[in-house]
Formats: sequence, C-alpha cells, structure tokens
Amino acid sequence: MTQCSQFCDEASAVLQCIDLCKCYGGVVQANDHINFTLRHGEVHAFLGENGAGKSTLMKMLYGIEQPDQGQIILAGKPVTLKSPADAIAHGIGMVHQELMLIPHLTVSENIMLGQEIKTWSGRLKRQEANRQIQELAASFGLDVDPEALVDKLTIGQRQRVEIVKLLYRKADILIFDEPTALLTPQESDALFDVLRQLRNLGKSIVFITHKLREVYQIADRMTVIRHGHIVGTTTPAETQMGELTQMMVGKSISAGRRQPHPIGSETVLQVENLSVPAHGGAPVKDVTFSIRAGEVLGVAGIEGNGQTPLAQALMGLCQPSRGSIYLCEKDITRYSTKQIRDAGMGSIPDDRQGMGLILGMRLFENTLLNTYDEKPFARSALLEDWNAVRQDARKKISDYSIAATEESVVGTLSGGNQQKIVVARELVRGCRLLVAAQPTRGVDIASADYIQRRILDAASQGCAVLLISSDLDELIKISDRIMVLFRGEIMGFVDADATDREALGRMMLGEHV
Repeated sequence: MTQCSQFCDEASAVLQCIDLCKCYGGVVQANDHINFTLRHGEVHAFLGENGAGKSTLMKMLYGIEQPDQGQIILAGKPVTLKSPADAIAHGIGMVHQELMLIPHLTVSENIMLGQEIKTWSGRLKRQEANRQIQELAASFGLDVDPEALVDKLTIGQRQRVEIVKLLYRKADILIFDEPTALLTPQESDALFDVLRQLRNLGKSIVFITHKLREVYQIADRMTVIRHGHIVGTTTPAETQMGELTQMMVGKSISAGRRQPHPIGSETVLQVENLSVPAHGGAPVKDVTFSIRAGEVLGVAGIEGNGQTPLAQALMGLCQPSRGSIYLCEKDITRYSTKQIRDAGMGSIPDDRQGMGLILGMRLFENTLLNTYDEKPFARSALLEDWNAVRQDARKKISDYSIAATEESVVGTLSGGNQQKIVVARELVRGCRLLVAAQPTRGVDIASADYIQRRILDAASQGCAVLLISSDLDELIKISDRIMVLFRGEIMGFVDADATDREALGRMMLGEHV
C-alpha cells in the first residue's frame, strides 16, 4: 500500500485492527498479527476457507473473544471489548448466520429486547415502541410489521428484523456472517439493496461470505484471510474471480458445469403420490418423481418448503401419510432406516452435527456408525475389530483429504472436515441412491468443490443422487435436472443446462415459469 493510500485509510477509518493475535490452547494460532481497516461508508467483504480465522476475528470485534495481543481502534481511540454489550455500546452490531430472534415474540418485542420503552410503573409502551420501530425501519427503506410474530416471517423478513434491531441499538458498524445462506436470489438482491442504502447513509459494513459472486455484487473492497494471516486486500475491479479463489485456497477451483455423461436406463428411485406430515415448515403434498442410475436430481426451494420431511421419509426417519417409495423396484415405504440402508440408500443429512456425527467421539468411531454390524469390523454382535476400524478410518482420511487423524475428536474439526467424514462414510459403501441434503452448507469453496466432485464420481459409477441444496449455483453446476418445491408441492422440473438462478428463484417463490 502506498503512503498516500495508507493516509487515506487512516483518515477515513472507523475501525482498525493492529497486530491482532489469538491463539487457542497455546497451539492453534487462529489469528496472527491481523491488520485491517474498515472505512466510513463502505461494504468490506471478508473471505477465506473454514478455519482461516474469519470467525475468530469477528468474535474479537464483537466482544465474544478477547485478543491475546494487538489493538482494536474505534474512531481513532483504542478500545477493549469484553462482551457483545461492550461492542454494542461502541456502535458495533452483528447479524449471525443463525438468526438470534425469539420465534414466539413479535417483531417489536425482539427488536427492543433489553432496551424496552416502559412507563414509570414498568409496563411496556407497546404503541410507542411500535411507532418508533416503524419510523426507524421506514427511514432506512426496511419494510417490517412491528406486531407480526417472528415465526410467521420468511428468512428474508427475519433478516430485516435483525438489521432494524441493530439500527435500534444505534450501530454504525454492522457485521454480517453469511447472510444469504438461506435466501433466494430475489431475497439476496433485496438484501443487497438494503446494504447499499445503509452504506450510502454512512454505515460501515463487514460482509462475510463463501459466495464469490456476491462479492462482485456488493463489496467496495475485499480482504482475504488464510491460515490466520491476511493474504491481501483488493477491490472487485482489480481482481478477477479466479485470482480471488487462488488467494483464498492457494489453487484453482473448477467453476464450470459437470461434463456431459451417460445416464442409465434403470430407475433407481420411484416416488409416487407421496405425502409427508411436517413439524414446522410445509408438509410434502402428493409428490411424484423418479431418478435413474447415474442421474443427479437437484431439489430447489426456500428452506421449510418440504425438503426436510421428504429426505426424512426417504430414509425412514418419519412415515408418510400416503404414497409409495420404491428403491430398485422394491417397495421400501414402511422399511426401517436400517432396512433402507441395507437396501442400498446412503444419506448426507442437512444437520451434520445433530444427525450425521457424534461430536464427542473420535473420528474412527464416527466412521463405524453405519457399518458397526458388518464384516470386517464386527467380529460378533457385541465385539468390534478396532484394528480394522482404525485401518479403514485411515484410508478414508487419505482418500478424502481429511485434515485429521483417526484419533481426532470430531467436535474439534472444522465444518469442512466434519462434512468430509460424513461423505466418506456414506459413499465408500457404494450405495445405489444417495440422498445428499445441503452437502456443502457452511464449508469453504475448496471443501465444497471436493465434496461435489466426490458426489459426481459416485454418479459416474451409477449411483442415483437426490441433491437438496439452498445453493442455486451448486444445483445448476452438478445437477442434470432440478425439481422445485413450493409449500411442499412440485412447482416443476427444469433442465439444469437450460435454466438460471433468477428463473429458479421465481419458481421457489411460487411463480410458474
């Protein structure tokens, strides 16, 4: 950086990090002498792989963690942020990837929680609070209903509530952690419009994302962090997407669609008139579809539109109210999960930590979860061959490039490495059908690319794949066809080669295209 640009940075800086360091357990150097400047009225994107140090840095800026070394400078003065309350008091707010709202409270109650407007006797001034919140939201072009219950809102609407909550607390620096992970393209565009307006009104925004496309839509500058170090800060105009990827992961990543390939004539999965009740979200309503050997059928839809009960019904985790499921012409509708797995179905669940792994157990123990009763691992019903289990785990670690040992406790690994364990465990068995729900959610682009290639390798060997994903770029990249769900019903099927994100987004909102 030139002396002039350094001076400009310091003159317009609202936040500076100077030589910030954070080490865990005296071993893991999460942040190593981080130097970073956020300017007044800019959107600054932060990129990096899982485990690169982004989350640790943001936790220090929001007072969740404290640095071992270095300084945080706000408006030219060093500050110590011992808690999120300290950060909020200094004008820093954060919208987490998992939105921090209480579903059974109203929008107004969520926004003013902890900063309630009360009478002298302690009663809430609801009408006054609603009026203030509505006026504040309108002044920033945000459409919120103060009296609406949060659990009745879409994800995009809830995000607007989170933004108004920060503005209500007078935040001038806003940190967004993966804010578009569950949004349609239309909702993402609406969010970007809001962020641009906030920027134009003088707010400074840190935007964390894995989606490089978004960086070029919204960022004024972007900083790449790798292995706890700042690799560089640049602008969209100065850096092409391939160069940015290279900065993030140190190598090139394929961005194109899967190569043309033959799809078998055999129907592996046949679903007929299937209806499945749901606890929260939309139930599945009378869906019919099929997948052939070697075919990847993508499933698009806004979260909560039937994807989860569909996947659970296929795996025997819940019973359909009507309809039939056939796997290789065998009726498995009333089979148990164990019977369905034995019939040739594999599963990558959308909640890898809650449904796919046991975090307190070691890696080799987690690789055994679906083969504990099979040879060569099971010597008898009650006795395992742990040498064989460990040897198999070491092979999976090598074959799937998992950054761990067989003795590693799974809960200590990054999200990408946890996901690779699940993928390896399911694919190594050679399943006939793979139900892959959000297989790359929350993982960095290198791990996502690796997982996608492994799924495509399975398809090339004749495995049928049902790919449920909220990432439309992923669906278009590796699917053959895409099925769109809206309120639990099929809106239609599209050829992945002949569609785009915008068309899928309209179908996801219930529009026939």
